[in-house]
Amino acid sequence: MISYGRAVLDLADELADAYADVFSAPPWNEGEETIRQFSTRLQADVRRPGFRTAFAQSATGIDGFATGWLTGAPFPRTRAYPQVAAQLGAERVRELLVGALEIDELAVRAYARGHGTGRALLTEITADAPQRRAWLLTSRLATDTVATYRRLGWNEVSALPGTESGVVVFLSPDHPGRDR
Repeated sequence: MISYGRAVLDLADELADAYADVFSAPPWNEGEETIRQFSTRLQADVRRPGFRTAFAQSATGIDGFATGWLTGAPFPRTRAYPQVAAQLGAERVRELLVGALEIDELAVRAYARGHGTGRALLTEITADAPQRRAWLLTSRLATDTVATYRRLGWNEVSALPGTESGVVVFLSPDHPGRDR
């Protein structure tokens, strides 16, 4: 199911619980403060242009979710954005990422993995991406996650020489710039 804008706040506690379950485990090992910050960020993120959430539910609750929004111009300078900008360069950031749907979070509980939940969430949240342009980033150290995105057809954007950092940028399978 997909939700746009503030309506997702009705599920904020359940999303935070799923976030904590997924990101407190390896390789993320996020602490209580970072997990608490997710709830605070969600309150602000729902106001971003193009914000949407896809989520999978079962009798046990939220099995997984994805959040995203349209990447604005100028390219942000908070969180991991400076690393992305350094790795890709200003021209590729403008061409590939600005105006595209940015997948900010993808969280699938351990018991729901291996059943197509992550694939379904990514497919649903990117279904109406502008000109099929969607992107995400993940930690280079999360090797299983990187392998999953590759297996799902997401395309890694190569870093400019000498700029590789701890993040990997992926373009959606149908992104028109995926071969760059």
